[in-house]
Amino acid sequence: MSKALVFAAYGGPETQELVERPAPAPGPGELAIEVKAAGVNPADWKIRAGQMGSHWPLPAPMGREASGVVTAVGAEVENFAVGDMVLGLAAKGQGTFAKHTVLDAAQTVQKPEELSFADAAALPVAGATAYDVTHQIELEPGQTMLILGAGGGVGLMAAQIGNVHKFTVIGVASAAKQELVESTGATFVASGEGAADRVRAIAPEGVDVLIDLVGGQALRDLAVVAKDPSVIISTADPTTVQQLGGVAVVRTREGLEKVTGVAQYGLVDPQVTDRYSLDRAAEAVAMVEAGRTAGKVIIEP
Repeated sequence: MSKALVFAAYGGPETQELVERPAPAPGPGELAIEVKAAGVNPADWKIRAGQMGSHWPLPAPMGREASGVVTAVGAEVENFAVGDMVLGLAAKGQGTFAKHTVLDAAQTVQKPEELSFADAAALPVAGATAYDVTHQIELEPGQTMLILGAGGGVGLMAAQIGNVHKFTVIGVASAAKQELVESTGATFVASGEGAADRVRAIAPEGVDVLIDLVGGQALRDLAVVAKDPSVIISTADPTTVQQLGGVAVVRTREGLEKVTGVAQYGLVDPQVTDRYSLDRAAEAVAMVEAGRTAGKVIIEP
């Protein structure tokens, strides 16, 4: 038997429960793994709350990304074998807050020896997103990249990627995350009222790309500092960014492989700051849901 965190109805944390179940078997194009670590993301609680549609059959398993050891290989899967150490995204209908799960082989890569399982588990969602959003618009060294929501998992890795490319990175986050944002090499700007003026003081001519990880009014307030609306890219609010003249992030299959290589050589630190056992998975989700995290939250079964 295995264990997994599921939600039995759409709503708040009270709908979550840790259940016993048989270890799932892989279908075609899938890999079964023993989970060593799973990353927690805002999408996890937003799915449970019904903010991302209500098409998940209930009870629905939670978690989208994990690292672990392959225990079974489904049909039509090449380049993976039992015993391989991997990181990737959950297959359709599966969740990673579990002792065992099934990954989508097309969204899974080998884990380099240099990466811990915890760091590897932070890459399939946050890392790949950070890579895609920082490469969607080509910048030259010295040009300015503004990150709204720089204190979270995606923002911290995006800032580090920008630093690797020698961009001028400005990170907007809450005051509590100043030290963490500055550790990436970014210039910190406090979020909230007046943030646009504070960015203007640093980049009076505007920014060459605005990466939005927050959405809503915060995005509207900062959109004015972009040199052109077309250089605003959002991972969080496709409706608002399109209204402003920007675009939503374009996901690629190459993003995970690329960011894994970058992390392998120590150029990006996933900034894992909080670790929870599977029995405390609900606490991990609550931390992310409350916005109390600085860096990446990991569940380690």
